[in-house]
Amino acid sequence: MNNRIRSSIQAATFTAVLVAGSGACAAQNSGFNLDMHANSNVTAKEIGLPLYPGATPWKDKDGDSAANLGFGLNAFHFTVLVASYGTADSAARVLDYYRKPLSHYGEVLECYKGKPVGALTVTHSGLTCSATKGGNIEVNGSGDTSGDHELRAGTPQKFRIVGISDANDGKTRFGLVYLELPKDSDSKD
Repeated sequence: MNNRIRSSIQAATFTAVLVAGSGACAAQNSGFNLDMHANSNVTAKEIGLPLYPGATPWKDKDGDSAANLGFGLNAFHFTVLVASYGTADSAARVLDYYRKPLSHYGEVLECYKGKPVGALTVTHSGLTCSATKGGNIEVNGSGDTSGDHELRAGTPQKFRIVGISDANDGKTRFGLVYLELPKDSDSKD
């Protein structure tokens, strides 16, 4: 799992623990609705994408290859599903494979180092290559987008990412991500 995704998950987990720890005692019988979960069990199918043929789970030094984190507080919802895989095929073949499945979620935006590739710079739904959403949420953790080649599809609140990391030991490492972000308070939706 790349460091930016891990940073996002760790920050969200820390926030969720703080909220749960501070609100659990005062929330009894108050109409307060808190839902949290965190585990390392997620598949490409749960993310809504097929598994690249022949890909195997990519385990980082901690042994993790996937993460499923959810946090809901009344109307505020945040979900991230991440699975990392490796293949002997090239990054270009992996990206080409995922273009069609991603198109089921809308226009497919290609990003390289945080910048759009090609003529499409923003989808009709408003999805961009930016690491921030509405100036309030940092999607990619550290904001450092160096070395990333991504495909994105969906809406600014619910989208999927196929991200390619630099080859390691002759293998292409890629991650499949589903993000559901809270709506901005000034959103018209």
